[in-house]
Amino acid sequence: MTGSNESGQPGVAWESKADEASDSHPAQGAEGAELGSDYGEGSSDDDVVEGEILNAEDLGEFVGSGVDDDPVAVALKQRDEYLDSLRRLQADFENYKKRVAKQQADQLARAAVSLVEKVLPVLDTLDLAIEHLADGESADGRALVAASSQLRDVLVKEGLERLDPIGEVFDPNSHEAVGHLPEEPEDGETVGASTGEPVVGQVMRAGYRWRGSVVRPAMVMVRG
Repeated sequence: MTGSNESGQPGVAWESKADEASDSHPAQGAEGAELGSDYGEGSSDDDVVEGEILNAEDLGEFVGSGVDDDPVAVALKQRDEYLDSLRRLQADFENYKKRVAKQQADQLARAAVSLVEKVLPVLDTLDLAIEHLADGESADGRALVAASSQLRDVLVKEGLERLDPIGEVFDPNSHEAVGHLPEEPEDGETVGASTGEPVVGQVMRAGYRWRGSVVRPAMVMVRG
């Protein structure tokens, strides 16, 4: 390439400046020549781009090989483990509460049944006293009947049921037969006599059912 200077001579000024640059920086000139040889013959833009893609893939494989060391992945894994442990702990606690509640309910039921069984002899004594001593006319008789009625009303509200099955078909689940009575004449036929089933002819001692469960069967005499 040529140029002109103030004296009109072409190419002198530019060539002198290029020579000065090469003389003052010989190392840069050598490096430029070496880089030129690398990206000159036998190289293209496609090779450079392909080399960059391969480097990115190698980097991805390197990062993927250390996924266990990724703090985010480790934190997510620990979170899932903690959540599973918390769910199991919560389920165990709910089962524990249900089990304790059931045990408490069973204990209360057994305690109530035990109390009722202790009260039954008192009721039997009141029945005998009303039957033999109270005539319903004296003040003592009326007081005895009132006291017995109040006690029974309280127990009935709590779930006590009296079993006085005279004239009913004998039921071994709630009746206890202790004897047999002779057949009644046809004009005094009782329930179940037509089918030949035994019926309760006399109640020797009343039975009781507590909240649907028989705590003491009725002691009866049967016919048929």
